[in-house]
Amino acid sequence: QVQLVESGGGSVQPGGSLRLSCEVSEYMIGSFCVGWFRQAPGKEREGVAFISTASSRPLYAESVKGRFTVSRDNAKKMVYLQMNSLKPEDTAMYYCALPGLCGVGWDDWRSVLTWGQGTQVTVSS
Repeated sequence: QVQLVESGGGSVQPGGSLRLSCEVSEYMIGSFCVGWFRQAPGKEREGVAFISTASSRPLYAESVKGRFTVSRDNAKKMVYLQMNSLKPEDTAMYYCALPGLCGVGWDDWRSVLTWGQGTQVTVSS
């Protein structure tokens, strides 16, 4: 079974940056589309960013467009989420995941096949 391990979370001031990393256990990582999700306390889990197998069409939630960038390095079996201009409302647990749908509907957390354990991001002054 594919395993996902996130890292890179932490505390940062508003306007700051963080880069999250997701290590994928499967050597055929190139066959998987990957999504980043987040869940804030008391809120439903939401899709943040998606990257296809060929990295050709990243997709983003409206709330993070222009600030977050998803990328992947298949040779290193890694997927990244660069987060810039962070806001307090970005505070959440962030999860790397294998979506059930590689395209429209990728952000439906209920269809996710595999989750990582999560990494906490806190944006506060």
